[in-house]
Amino acid sequence: MKEVVVISGKGGTGKTTVVASFAALARDKVMVDCDVDAADLHLLLEPHVKETHEFYGGTCALIDADLCNGCGLCQDLCRFDAITDTGGEMRVDPTSCEGCGFCYNVCPLGAIQMKERMAGHWFLSGTRYGPLVHARLGVAQENSGKLVTQVRQEAKAVAEESGANLILSDGPPGIGCPVIASISGIDLALVVTEPTLSGIHDLDRIVSVCQHFGIPALVCVNKYDINLDNTDRIEENCRELGIDVISRIPFDEVVIKSLAAGSPVVEYSDGSVSTELVRVWKTLKERLGT
Repeated sequence: MKEVVVISGKGGTGKTTVVASFAALARDKVMVDCDVDAADLHLLLEPHVKETHEFYGGTCALIDADLCNGCGLCQDLCRFDAITDTGGEMRVDPTSCEGCGFCYNVCPLGAIQMKERMAGHWFLSGTRYGPLVHARLGVAQENSGKLVTQVRQEAKAVAEESGANLILSDGPPGIGCPVIASISGIDLALVVTEPTLSGIHDLDRIVSVCQHFGIPALVCVNKYDINLDNTDRIEENCRELGIDVISRIPFDEVVIKSLAAGSPVVEYSDGSVSTELVRVWKTLKERLGT
């Protein structure tokens, strides 16, 4: 079983558009949306949810009113101002509580417990392209890296059960914990970038992350023709880093039209963008040896 993750150093480079097209082109695969903070792959794959599961991440303080004597020590020491005195009864604001457990450790009466909090849901869905594992993190919730690990584990279980030989993931943008959770142990990362100054800067960072963890990476320049000088600069930087740039995808408004129609661009049009995406997918298959 091979695992490919499409990532980007910044948001808005066209990563999900590329993944959706790969989903239409690939066979015998399980798809994963690892961008749990702002999942949008489902908008193009039109999944029907088969299973819904709760995700618990982090903890929140809970005060037992029967044991609490209202001394206010926890309120004084909470640096997040999450504990308030409501007429002699201490209450915790779950939105403000960071789950650090300091109040739990200092309460002289043992009136505070740390309880796991439900931070979101993950889903197992069916699509016309195959199984999709995706998730939705709750408002103002954290531990997205833990949720990414959860959906990846579930996708592997589905792939093993179905005999699929590929896991195709839409990774989160940036270089933080969710990205590291997305790429750990994978076979290949495709980095999608754009020829802008922020795109160049963030590409260098995400490539460095891949190299740090020993993840083989390839680069694809999306909308390359909006600034040819920056595209040349990206390719020069990649040569210095020892990273192959395998594709230049042109800018075309047909991509916007395909998104509005809720369809992967390779199924919506057979123009230059689709032709290049098909070529990129063939290159990835060759690199994977499949």
